[in-house]
Amino acid sequence: MAEHEHTVYILKCGDNSLYTGYTNDLENRLTMHNEGKGAKYTRGRGPFQVVFVEKFSTKEEALQKEYQIKQRSRKEKFELIRDKLKEVMQFGHTEKL
Repeated sequence: MAEHEHTVYILKCGDNSLYTGYTNDLENRLTMHNEGKGAKYTRGRGPFQVVFVEKFSTKEEALQKEYQIKQRSRKEKFELIRDKLKEVMQFGHTEKL
């Protein structure tokens, strides 16, 4: 199941910077980042906090989203994170009704 999940994620690094990435195994990828074996950018920038996750059915869709996010400014990335959080909170609230 996990091997067919194409995920775009944003990490908030220990230095308060943001890293956007793609994976088909988020748990393993986070382990790699934490061990310093992930992306060159994230080495030495831990600890990490996952602040955004979006799943896609195809790798192509996920890579397009990753590219779109990487083109955004820092402010726009935080707006995206905030909007996703609102969506999750709203969905969570609806589930309880």
